[in-house]
Amino acid sequence: MANTSSAKKMVRKIARQTAVNKARRSRVRTFLRKVEEAISSGDKTAANAAFQSAQPELHRAVSKGVFHKKTVARKLSRLSARINAIGA
Repeated sequence: MANTSSAKKMVRKIARQTAVNKARRSRVRTFLRKVEEAISSGDKTAANAAFQSAQPELHRAVSKGVFHKKTVARKLSRLSARINAIGA
């Protein structure tokens, strides 16, 4: 348990930031799920549209520090490859 006033304040700050990060992570996962559903349905146009809307959300999560840059790059690369494989 925090004893000093500064430690108590840090506990409050961390709790607020955790809630914000949790919301951001959840939002990103929702966008990724929409892309996954479009890919599994085999609809390339819907998958492309979902991918285009998910990209800025993932990059925003990187800039806010929720995800690592290379993690997002890997996810986008793999999703892009799966979308391109639909037409082939």
